[in-house]
Amino acid sequence: MIRIITRTRLAALQQEADQARERTREVQAAADAAYARHARAADDLSAETDAAHLDAATARAHAEELAQALARLQAELSQAQDTVAEQAARIVELGAPAPADASMVLLLHYGQPHSIHADKPTAYAYAATLGVPLNGWVSVGERPVAELRWVCTPFIYDAARDHFRSVVAPAVEPLGGAA
Repeated sequence: MIRIITRTRLAALQQEADQARERTREVQAAADAAYARHARAADDLSAETDAAHLDAATARAHAEELAQALARLQAELSQAQDTVAEQAARIVELGAPAPADASMVLLLHYGQPHSIHADKPTAYAYAATLGVPLNGWVSVGERPVAELRWVCTPFIYDAARDHFRSVVAPAVEPLGGAA
């Protein structure tokens, strides 16, 4: 089939082709702009995701540090509570009135009262912290107590008079200056 195209028709077809090419360029420019916006949005989202992952890792590390600090503080608190409970029990024990014939020992330093202890081993152990040898204890004998560096003498609490009195050395003045 042969078709005869006139100049007018050829010019119209040429104009339509030019318009189609122009429309193609406009659509291509819009597509390029949309792709560029999409690429920027994807890059922004990727950067935000990386920052969020970094923030999450930092938060996890901080949470781990806080958990370790909390564990240490809980251990210290538990230890402090145990110490307080022991001290409270000791305070109650020390605050309880002594029985009428409670036997204790008095540690004398050059004849002067230094401290009172529940028994001789406790007094000896305490004196050892002051530099007195554990095996250096001898009986007082006839020597005056004031001439001896350390003396451990039994005492009895006299509840009626609220003071201690010496069992072995009655010449030693009781604690508090009462006779």
